[in-house]
Amino acid sequence: MTALLIILAAIVLLVIGYITYGSWLAKQWGIDPSRPTPAQTKSDGVDYVSAHPAVLMGHHFSSIAGAGPINGPIQASVFGWLPVFLWCVIGGIFFGGLQDFGSLFASIRHDGKSVGEIIKDSMGKRAQKLFIVFALLVLILVVASFVNVVAGTFFTAPDAGQFGFVAGPTNNQTTAIISVLFIFLAVGYGILTNRGGMKTGPATAIGIIGIILITILGLNVGFAMGRTAWIVFIGLYIAIASLIPVWIMLQPRDYLSSFLLYAMMAIAVFGIIYSAFSGSATFQLEAFTGFNNEKLGFMFPALFITVACGACSGFHSLISTGTTSKQLDNESHAKAIGYGSMLIESALGIISLIAVGMVFSKYVAGDFGSPSAAFGAGIATMFGAEGTTVYNTVAALLTLAVSVFALTSLDSATRLSRFMFSELFLKEDEATWKDATGIRKCLAHPIVGTAIMVIIGCVLGGLSLSQIWGLFGAANQLLAGIALLAVCCWLGEVGKNNKMFFIPMGFMLIATITSLILTIKKKFGMIGAGEAAWGDYFQLVLALAMVILAIILVFEAYNAFKAQAEAKKAKN
Repeated sequence: MTALLIILAAIVLLVIGYITYGSWLAKQWGIDPSRPTPAQTKSDGVDYVSAHPAVLMGHHFSSIAGAGPINGPIQASVFGWLPVFLWCVIGGIFFGGLQDFGSLFASIRHDGKSVGEIIKDSMGKRAQKLFIVFALLVLILVVASFVNVVAGTFFTAPDAGQFGFVAGPTNNQTTAIISVLFIFLAVGYGILTNRGGMKTGPATAIGIIGIILITILGLNVGFAMGRTAWIVFIGLYIAIASLIPVWIMLQPRDYLSSFLLYAMMAIAVFGIIYSAFSGSATFQLEAFTGFNNEKLGFMFPALFITVACGACSGFHSLISTGTTSKQLDNESHAKAIGYGSMLIESALGIISLIAVGMVFSKYVAGDFGSPSAAFGAGIATMFGAEGTTVYNTVAALLTLAVSVFALTSLDSATRLSRFMFSELFLKEDEATWKDATGIRKCLAHPIVGTAIMVIIGCVLGGLSLSQIWGLFGAANQLLAGIALLAVCCWLGEVGKNNKMFFIPMGFMLIATITSLILTIKKKFGMIGAGEAAWGDYFQLVLALAMVILAIILVFEAYNAFKAQAEAKKAKN
């Protein structure tokens, strides 16, 4: 019954937050339904394409979720369920939702351009370039981490040396074939709605039937291939998906994927209710286990870094300003898509917390290879004993959903990398790569930027996830602090209320810089003791670079805030 009370409390609080605080933010910033959006004023049929709000909601939610709201809360559960619950709810409403909604709104008012452009307007050109470098470092970590996650859901060790279709497939082989078929299903949906003129409703019904059919097929026939081959396939897929028009792949795939994700959450909630009254599973997690954990360290800053996407994530600001703002058909949709999606993700974080609570003794004993595996086992346990047909089916579907989360984040992250890589080499008066000259025109070319980011991400992702994921949380949360800083500074520049940003912005910057400094201290200690591997040097260099970039950006923001205050004083 504890698990049921936790999820009910979370839903009630998140709904109240959406209705009250979300509406207040929209009023404070002046959301204007009559104002044309960039999707309309800059429509190009490739990146700027108006989307039905349900379709864009599916894209945005699928892209921001990734594996973060599953992995993060599960890893942080070692502190107990209460700290994770409080941070997911409070963080989602006042930190993550604020960042996502604010970033989306600021981008809409900047012709659908990135956080970098927002920073340029309020903090200057140098700050913009520094932010782009920082964001590209984070995106490399995103691509590397999620390439490994997706490859891990497609491949298991027994598949080594195999190639082709497999009868009686494992969960991984099932996930692989359904994910591949999903690509073709998405392209078909995109053609039907964007070139065939079919309405969203009928096309959605066809799409859902298609999802059911390929899922049934995948549960009976899988596909096996080596891990390296899957990484190459993923790299080619995300490269192509990032270059072609959004209506062909990004919009339809993410929209259709969202139904799998919503279904996963519905199955999980049903399982929580069922287990509460049937006693099929017992919630094993204590409310609080202590302020210090042997593996993660002290609760501050570890909790706020580890939970990540379940409460606040800098990656979300890149999605909001990189793809979503270019597809928003009306400003009135920004609250539901920007703020609402974050709160749904917080709810998913709570569901993940409950899932691991059902198998917590096995989780801390190391019985699961990853938090995602613990998530699947926890939800499946609510429906039946391990090894039963219902357990295996639910576990397979959940493995598929986790893979869908990560893959949708991957193709969006690669498209974002393309945008930001081009921005890095453009001058003030150059709108696109075509306006640049010489070597800058080559480097700003979409294919060049995409190829560089995909190759680096896939190579790192093919090595060791533990060496990459170690910095992803801190880098991602530091990006959140900087995105909050950027939107806060811009709102002050245009004379809108930005006071609600001060506490979230300051807290995220302090927490993440503290975490990075602790990492730097630890790595120097390992190097001095002769215990460092390649990954320790990699983390040390990246952590130092991010701390330096963050401090410079904070200093630039301080100067901007100071100038705003002086201008306001002079005006009065």
